[in-house]
Amino acid sequence: MIYPKIPLAQSIIQICLEKGITNIIISPGSRNAPLTIGFVSNPAFQCYSIADERCAAFFALGIAQQTGQPTALVCTSGSALLNYYPAFAEAFYSQIPLIVISADRPQSKIDIGDGQTIRQENVYLNHSLYNANLHEDVSSENDQKINEAIDTAKAKRGPVHINAPFEEPLYETVSELSVKPIINTYVKENQSETIEDLADMVASWNKSTRKMVLVGVNEPDTISKKTIEGLANDKSTVVLTETTSNLYHPSFVNNIDTLITPFTATDFEDFQPEILVTFGGMIVSKRIKAFLRKYKPKQHWHIDTLRAYDTFGASPKHIKINPNDFFEAFFPKTESIESDYFSKISKINDLRKVRVQEYLGKIPFSDFKVFEKVIEALPKNSQLQISNSSAIRYAQLIDIDSSIEVFCNRGTSGIDGSTSTAIGAAVGNSKPAVFITGDISFLYDSNALWNSYIPKNFKIIIINNGGGGIFRILPGHQEQPVFNTFFETSHHLTAEFMAGMFKMNYIKASDESSLQLGLQSLYGSNDAPAILEIFTPTIENDKILLQFFKELL
Repeated sequence: MIYPKIPLAQSIIQICLEKGITNIIISPGSRNAPLTIGFVSNPAFQCYSIADERCAAFFALGIAQQTGQPTALVCTSGSALLNYYPAFAEAFYSQIPLIVISADRPQSKIDIGDGQTIRQENVYLNHSLYNANLHEDVSSENDQKINEAIDTAKAKRGPVHINAPFEEPLYETVSELSVKPIINTYVKENQSETIEDLADMVASWNKSTRKMVLVGVNEPDTISKKTIEGLANDKSTVVLTETTSNLYHPSFVNNIDTLITPFTATDFEDFQPEILVTFGGMIVSKRIKAFLRKYKPKQHWHIDTLRAYDTFGASPKHIKINPNDFFEAFFPKTESIESDYFSKISKINDLRKVRVQEYLGKIPFSDFKVFEKVIEALPKNSQLQISNSSAIRYAQLIDIDSSIEVFCNRGTSGIDGSTSTAIGAAVGNSKPAVFITGDISFLYDSNALWNSYIPKNFKIIIINNGGGGIFRILPGHQEQPVFNTFFETSHHLTAEFMAGMFKMNYIKASDESSLQLGLQSLYGSNDAPAILEIFTPTIENDKILLQFFKELL
């Protein structure tokens, strides 16, 4: 076996190995050579080389998203680790475990004018769950910090930073280990807490005729059938889900904006919950957030082992327990109560579904029509990754088959690494993967295709409307040069030659007929990764979407 000669590098690698950190994403560099040599030389590690650090970090995020296990990132010194920051922040807010291991110059070389050198210690301070600033010498203190960093990423589900200074020479190797690092557990795995005031919560629930359950980003198959049925059978409860909730039942409302956008003030007052229960991550719908901030519930309970954000300004009660465990203890003590809360909303929702089909049946080729056709053609039992901005919002308006697992970077809601995340997720999960994105998001992360690990059955669907279409549906939009250049980012670029450069199949569509043929071609071959680029009319898209909400009544 080949090992780096530098003892600190040996310690880091051996502790990672002992703690089961086996997916290693490496960006080429010199200062991180001791780590690279050690990881790549050991067949126990699955190593990936991604040159662009921003893409590498989102690629790692995608793998960790799917495996649920920490993925390690290894980079050289200087600005390299700053390029990890967008994905690092996404991991923090999406509660995805990442371990950044950055090689550094020795402390004596910082701020003296040495090349490729910045202040690396604590560089992620605002978003890191743990910062292990190591010293050059091997020590039990270093070992403790490395152990605690890895354990924290696992237990608290988020990103940590290990900063390791190395002095030259960097490339020397040895055939025997010179260290025997301490392997220990410094952070306990999350333990579900008991519900101290369960009786009081049950009493409030049993008196309330208007209960709302709102589910944010949620991992597939995590909520039990028993919990789902318990929520669905309560006629005083309305359950609202989103595409990213990965939670389905015929009685659940899964198109929130379609339901509430036409509401009058009286409708909103009738819809105001007495008790709001939330679980899962971030909420996409701005309308439901605005509604609950104005029409606050009397009580807000958030069920999560780690965090409870006060998204609605309603001072949430944080129940630090798994949702299934909570409802298993809670439901047997509850009683049914006479209420028409669910039945009223159910009737409105049924009417909305009819109006949606009527509207989709008469609109011309546009973003909305494309999303309808693209989503209904998705392969069952596949993994769907969606980029941010317009794409995730359109996806909220179309029903998605319950066998499809849906993911989106909603932690920071940025467009910057959506493609890289989707590719990493396709590597981390063997299910067929489809990525739906807008043109700006795709172009922004085009280096994601500079990647040797894209599965042959990976599909990218680009809705190219010639710019950032979401800005056209926001208040204050006006057709003028300032808007077109600095907000919408108008362009005439396509992905055709990029697909050729990266040896990907390329298909394009610009009307319903070519879209149908394009989808057939996209899913009909798995000999190479493929891009289907769909061109839609820039000017008409926002008008068609805004008119949709007017015709829902």
